[in-house]
Amino acid sequence: MPAPRSLAALTGIALLGLALTACDEQALGTIDARSGVRPVEKISNPSVDGCHRFREGVTAVHNYTENDIILFQTTDCTEPPGGQSVYLPTQTSDQVVHSTGMWRSFTIVH
Repeated sequence: MPAPRSLAALTGIALLGLALTACDEQALGTIDARSGVRPVEKISNPSVDGCHRFREGVTAVHNYTENDIILFQTTDCTEPPGGQSVYLPTQTSDQVVHSTGMWRSFTIVH
């Protein structure tokens, strides 16, 4: 016996709701990290929650996501005394000046 249309419609709406909720938890796009000209890491669709560490210190970050990010020189997304973070808008990039140190982590602005 076929399922009633209303049950099929409710199932479709529930699945669509789950898909849309999952998109809110990720920054859609990629973040490319380099050390000099050498690629270090390419991160796709990172979670908007928490601190994200780079595998190693990087000197250039390209933000190709739909969200802004904040870059940190520490591995735990904190600013040490005298240190600084950098706000990196969507679809932009940042190169570290050698006197400031390398980027080691980032958070997603949401």
